[in-house]
Amino acid sequence: MAATGACLFPPVFSPARRRRTEASAAAGSNQNPRLSSSSTRRFAVSTEQASSSAAAAATATTFPSSRPVSFGENGRSPERYGEKASDGSSPTPFMEDVELESGRERLRRFFDEAKDLTRADGGPPRWFSPLECGSRLEKSPLLLYLPGIDGTGAGLNSQCKKLGKIFDVWCLHIPVMDRSSFLDLVRMVERTIKAETYRSPNRPIYLVGESLGGCLALAIAARNPDIDLLLILANPATSFEKSQIQPLLPLLELMPEQLQLSYPFILSLMAGDPSRTFKASTEKGLPPQQTVGELSKDLLTMPSYISVLADILPKETLLWKLQMLQSASAYTNSRIHAVKAQTLLLISGKDQLLPSLAEGTRLDDALQRSDLRKFDDCGHFLFLEEGFDLVTMIKCVSFYRRGKSLNYVSDYLPPTPAESKKPCESNRWFDEITGAVMLSTLEDGRIVRGLDGIPSEGPVLYVGYHMLLGLELVPMVIRFLNQRNILLRGIAHPMLFEKYKKGQTLQPEFYDTFRLMGATPVSGTNLFKLLSSKSHVLLYPGGMREALHRKGEEYKLFWPEQSEFVRMAVRFGAKIVPFGTVGEDDFGEVIFDYDDQMKIPYFRDQIRQMTEEYAKVRTNATGEVANQDVHLPWIRPKFPGRFYYLFGKPIETAGRKQELKDREKSHELYLQVKSEVEGCMAYLREKRESDPHRSIFSRLMYRATHGSTSEIPTFEP
Repeated sequence: MAATGACLFPPVFSPARRRRTEASAAAGSNQNPRLSSSSTRRFAVSTEQASSSAAAAATATTFPSSRPVSFGENGRSPERYGEKASDGSSPTPFMEDVELESGRERLRRFFDEAKDLTRADGGPPRWFSPLECGSRLEKSPLLLYLPGIDGTGAGLNSQCKKLGKIFDVWCLHIPVMDRSSFLDLVRMVERTIKAETYRSPNRPIYLVGESLGGCLALAIAARNPDIDLLLILANPATSFEKSQIQPLLPLLELMPEQLQLSYPFILSLMAGDPSRTFKASTEKGLPPQQTVGELSKDLLTMPSYISVLADILPKETLLWKLQMLQSASAYTNSRIHAVKAQTLLLISGKDQLLPSLAEGTRLDDALQRSDLRKFDDCGHFLFLEEGFDLVTMIKCVSFYRRGKSLNYVSDYLPPTPAESKKPCESNRWFDEITGAVMLSTLEDGRIVRGLDGIPSEGPVLYVGYHMLLGLELVPMVIRFLNQRNILLRGIAHPMLFEKYKKGQTLQPEFYDTFRLMGATPVSGTNLFKLLSSKSHVLLYPGGMREALHRKGEEYKLFWPEQSEFVRMAVRFGAKIVPFGTVGEDDFGEVIFDYDDQMKIPYFRDQIRQMTEEYAKVRTNATGEVANQDVHLPWIRPKFPGRFYYLFGKPIETAGRKQELKDREKSHELYLQVKSEVEGCMAYLREKRESDPHRSIFSRLMYRATHGSTSEIPTFEP
């Protein structure tokens, strides 16, 4: 049935009673012209007495607004991502784009919806879900938003449209005059998660806590270590005792209501840094006059928000919330050691309310399973900040799952076109410097420029040479996306998915783009799942040993002696595309390698420490390929030359199951693929000598005379 009216979420009901209540609510909505009107936007709400130890009866409350909404049947779209379209065409590798609001639009939306929520205020704390959060994936996990000091629950609404594609979103609303204690709120949320866990025992529950809500989430996780919770904490208020606000509490108590100076301060924190808004406007290509006009309009609008803030946080409520922060911080800090839930810490660098930078580091050290991401230019109200995208952040840290454990294939959320565009643009300089030449082989054996010889339909397994430091990856992934609309799922070393450790050479953010674009930890199980899902899989048999090679080992393959991928490819009838890459020797030269570093005690100890911290791969392998110690060679750069790629003729494995069950036949195909890769590199090394634009200077001259978008010629294939 179409959800045209208020949809109840009574978290403490049994499943049977829940279904009856939803049915009766929907039926009642059809009889109420106000609820069925398409000219209003509504919130689905359930209420519960926070102070009662027994489950309280839920009642529905509807908040009108001026924006229409469409809500699919049962909150789900008819198609799920990754499925074929109704016309039978191939699925797109991308998720649907959801346009993000600007910082000023987020602030306006917050105050519009906070005003609506407080207009019908009263009663105990309750859950609501914006009805625009429809169109979810199958078996979407539940996401509970726990608000900050404002208590309205509207702080996440700028993110909800995109979150609603992959989560079942509920937001906690704490009425203005409610005086539930921190422990009352903890118990209320506990009842909800216990009821939902009973109803869907295999579905994880996400707690997104902002400021005060961060304390709530941590306290609940500490009290319920056996419930499958994932925490996302934005500037949690566990450091409130060190806040510059705490010494001002006595002054706020003495200050008359009409002289409250806290509202302009809070508003300035919510509005964020104006320079970020100006920068975002210029990046969008808006003329300076329009940007200045928008900022001037914001200055005129700001005073109207102060009256809404006064309604949300009157003096008595503000003092109550600040006192609650004190007790919440103390209660939570005493139980941090008991938190076992996987946690994502989102920390702002310019938080003027709390010392969040120092607190984020402390919590990251104290929590057993945490990831930390810092946003240097953002303020306390992170979800309202210009450009912040919670869903993208969740993708970047592989923090999304729909079952008891993370499945890197079925739980993977492909990037949206906008998400894939950002890393492409940020790495465009490298793509330009390398001047990549892509060659592929057609069915008749002809070598052509471009990727026309690449199979369109998966499963496809690309097997090739791993250039020094994996430098070939960026141009290759960009060209596959732009030219063929193909998302390569790379089989990667486990270190890309491990928690950052002190002393590590690279910061954790370095790997976020790899995870966003589909990197998967190396394992036979993950290769099986990728091929079974008809993906385009990128595999380097030489692994880290090849990418971190020694001096004088350019273009040398370090493959295992035995076949590792052939029989898996044959099982699914995957096409195997051998490929070679050339050009690293025109960009740099290894001058301080693994052998050199192992002679120096400091570097030797560092290499052993980092290697021990990461999951080992190929533990049963012998020889060179088994030597995969984690280190970073020193490289002397050269004047850039050019990268060359040759993708060989696809090798069909479909229909060869019986033939390749024989280990000798399988090994023959393995050696054939290896020989093809070596042949591709030999071809490129010979042909590049006749490339008139191998030097970067020659390419710059060509672009200067023929235009910046012109394709630079190369040798004749």
